[in-house]
Amino acid sequence: MVIGMRTGSEPTTARSALRLRLWLTVWGLLWAIFGTAAFALAGRLGWAIACGVLWLVITVDLAMILKHVRQGPHYQPGRDVPPYRPPERHRP
Repeated sequence: MVIGMRTGSEPTTARSALRLRLWLTVWGLLWAIFGTAAFALAGRLGWAIACGVLWLVITVDLAMILKHVRQGPHYQPGRDVPPYRPPERHRP
């Protein structure tokens, strides 16, 4: 097995770094909550609403990430899961 070989099918066999996305989303969520509170206290209603909308979007993204993490190695492979095999090419 050759690791690092490009097969041309990467978009269909790509894997997402869900743990990294999870922690970056949590970081963004904390900043969105802080921004919403800070702008609301400062009387900047427009910016507070913008941060609140961002907070909502981040929360939905976090729910999707957690759903994929819970679905197991198919969506979040660990180090013990081998890479995908290249697709078989049929020659005419």
